[in-house]
Amino acid sequence: MTMKRIGFLSFGHWGDVPGSRVRSARDALLQAIELSVAAEEVGVDGAYFRVHHFAEQQAAPLPLLAAIAARTSRIEIGTGVIDMRYENPLHLAEEAAAVDLISGGRLQLGISRGSPESVLAGYEAFGHVPAPGETDADLARRHTDRFRSAISGAGLARPNPRFGAGGASVPIQPRSATLPQRIWWGAGSRATARWAAEQGLNLMSSTLLTEDTGVPFDQLQAEQIAGYREAWAAAGHQRAPRVSVSRSIIPLIDDESRRYFGVRAQADARDQVGYLDGGLARFGRSYIGEPEQLADELSRDAAVAAADTVLVTVPNQLGVDFNLRLLEAISTGLRPALGWD
Repeated sequence: MTMKRIGFLSFGHWGDVPGSRVRSARDALLQAIELSVAAEEVGVDGAYFRVHHFAEQQAAPLPLLAAIAARTSRIEIGTGVIDMRYENPLHLAEEAAAVDLISGGRLQLGISRGSPESVLAGYEAFGHVPAPGETDADLARRHTDRFRSAISGAGLARPNPRFGAGGASVPIQPRSATLPQRIWWGAGSRATARWAAEQGLNLMSSTLLTEDTGVPFDQLQAEQIAGYREAWAAAGHQRAPRVSVSRSIIPLIDDESRRYFGVRAQADARDQVGYLDGGLARFGRSYIGEPEQLADELSRDAAVAAADTVLVTVPNQLGVDFNLRLLEAISTGLRPALGWD
């Protein structure tokens, strides 16, 4: 197998509940920074954060990523994903460029139409309402187009002659020249993946697909990736795209990991199919077990084989020490066993 990047993906949950080691939003933010710094030290390649509004999870990722960027030097930092229905595209463009400059070009920004949430049309509370005849998915793509124009240096505002300015429209500042190559689209279907390829966006595929054809999840996701690569080639883009998949991987390496996850290993070792947003969706299995077993099972995952980046979803409420032990086991044990280094 070829070299793969391994990152962690944190959903950033907190809650003042029994067993949680992340009781508050402050805990979640500070522990995210601490885990990212420690993960870099054990060879993990990326620190990614899920974004959810109106929930006890990370909602404002760019200040967090800036703090991580200032404390690290190598690890990629990113989102998985920002819901573009909620975003002011130009404000996001300014903040993303600033974070990328602080990090020295390590920002990998995952964006999308968003996922099901606990409120109805929450983006409207942020002042973003679809135009007549426009769906919320259309709204997200419209915001995405404007965001991408902004980070690419398009002129967006008229110069003010009172300040001696004239000529062409003025772009936003700051800007990072290579950031446009590091924007990812979170695709939940084969059709959306093809659209992302046509647009020149990297592909971020999650642990669920909003469609079900009856084949195992990894095969359906591998089909999604193959279609994405075909569409990318047909579009004639000059650079090579990147593709990530997310997986729940829990190596049982000590008494604590066995106590929390050992009894779930068999039940979670198969795909699940359910209804999501009015249609069938397929959810990928979890990989829970002894490291040797996981190496064998992951070597047979068709989508993992097709991707260049694997994002490991972490149980962040179990705290930094627990998650660092899992990530170190994956980075220093599973990675060489699978030939990913």
